[in-house]
Amino acid sequence: MEFKELNLHPDLQRGIADAAYTVCTSVQEQVLANAFGGQDLYVQSQTGTGKTAAFLIVIFQRLLTESLLTGKKAIIMVPTRELAIQVEEEAQQLGKYLPFKVGSFYGGVGYGAQQQLLRDHVQILVGTPGRVLDLNQSGQMNLMDIAFLVLDEADRMFDMGFYPDLRKLIKVVPPADRRQTMLFSATLNAWVKNLAWEYTKSPYEIEIAPETVTLDEVEQVLYHVPTMDKMKLLLGIFRREQPESAIVFCNTKRQTEIVAKRLRSNGFTCEFIIGDLPQSKRFKIIDDIKAGLVRYLVATDVAARGLDIEGLSLVVNYDLPTEAESYVHRIGRTARAGKTGRAIALAGEQDVYELADIEKYIGKKIPAEIAGEDLYAEDASEGMRMQTDTGERIEKTDFSTRKAPYERRPEGRRSDLRPRFQEREPGQRSGARSASRSRDPSQERSAPRGKAYPKAAGPIKAAKPVLGKTVDSDYQDLSRLSFEDRMAYYKQKYENPKPPEGIAPKGSPDAPNRQRSRSKSDTRTRAPKTRSDAGAPKEAPKQAAPLPQTLAAPLPAAPAKKGVITRILGMFGKK
Repeated sequence: MEFKELNLHPDLQRGIADAAYTVCTSVQEQVLANAFGGQDLYVQSQTGTGKTAAFLIVIFQRLLTESLLTGKKAIIMVPTRELAIQVEEEAQQLGKYLPFKVGSFYGGVGYGAQQQLLRDHVQILVGTPGRVLDLNQSGQMNLMDIAFLVLDEADRMFDMGFYPDLRKLIKVVPPADRRQTMLFSATLNAWVKNLAWEYTKSPYEIEIAPETVTLDEVEQVLYHVPTMDKMKLLLGIFRREQPESAIVFCNTKRQTEIVAKRLRSNGFTCEFIIGDLPQSKRFKIIDDIKAGLVRYLVATDVAARGLDIEGLSLVVNYDLPTEAESYVHRIGRTARAGKTGRAIALAGEQDVYELADIEKYIGKKIPAEIAGEDLYAEDASEGMRMQTDTGERIEKTDFSTRKAPYERRPEGRRSDLRPRFQEREPGQRSGARSASRSRDPSQERSAPRGKAYPKAAGPIKAAKPVLGKTVDSDYQDLSRLSFEDRMAYYKQKYENPKPPEGIAPKGSPDAPNRQRSRSKSDTRTRAPKTRSDAGAPKEAPKQAAPLPQTLAAPLPAAPAKKGVITRILGMFGKK
């Protein structure tokens, strides 16, 4: 079916003609056939099938022709800033002859321009959940006059954690019977189904099989290649294919930046897009690619949806994605609007684990080819020292996504780039201090960290048996005992100690008074120091009494201590 066959407003037809839309795609035909009556829709369709134009035409046509919708607004929710800008641009193109103002609302930029759009009574609002909720909660965006709610790339919004925000958003717009809801998703999952069931009114389901995009319009090729040779094969593919424009997808931000810099080292003009880039720089890169100023783009999955580059001829999966759906979205950047494209996947040693799920999802084996030696090109970046914008230095030449611990360490932390863990001989301790020392596993220390035992100044004395173990007579080797043996030793030593010869037991009449404070009746005095004593040599400190010869022998029981009540009665002469 062609667009000119539809009974649309003349000004809307002019915008469609200027956009060079002639024949309806499958999703456009089914949406336009069921949505003009206000029916809620639940559409499963891949990116690149023309669904954006489908829901925009429905919104424009109903606002133009239905008097009850005069002054009403439409809000289109998308997961990313890039997709918001793309939807805004397409809305402006289709509605260039219509009296509706279009504006986008997303984070990463200032509020001034967006607040001005609201003051100018924008009617077609395109936004991301976070910024829209922010403006609504601050009282600057009124959503109670919304007549159309569109959730585009719903599954992607759930993957990015926007499900709670979407629920909050739907609660501040008119109820389902007072609005038309259109939900678009590339995959069917529990989150999307629950949202469609809870917040729509008897939605009409439209399902476009993913094979329409992934198999019929995109030529797919798979190369099995060692991870360390991926860059050489990528360079050979670029030099053989000579694509006008190409996107290389990687799984991580770090890998994306490194691949882009290695391509530059080999003479390819390229840029990279990751989520950490400032918004202004991301916009400039996208504009340069669309204008043809940059031929090659390296990106994470942030560019897998919503990025529409006209005439993109080649997509390379440098890393196979961990989710099968992402593979479909990645290769969907090419072969858009009825055109053909080519997608090449480089499967390394770790990538093959993702291959089975991808092929099961698309329902077909990806054709594999053998890369001959002539397809591999020389890599000028091999052996070069790379440094990312985060300050991380990379010295390895394979640049695989799975690195040893020392390859991920930022520059300056270790200069020798040694592995964090090294193999050692039995009994050898790590560190420079243990070069000539060894340890007996049976004598492992179990003392708390930070506690130091006193060390003997002289040689270690002969050890004496204690509970079947050995302990030096001056307590220098207690650390060699296990925790249980030390506790048994302490129990014998401190619970019922046997006093050395010449020392009276504590509590006996002959024991010295050890109290810190003295009473007034204490007649002991301390001789005052005289000036002549200052130069006298100090008296050598008394040596401690020798320890008992054995600690394992049974000790005599200490005399029983008098209780508190017994001592109180004794003060009154009672027993």
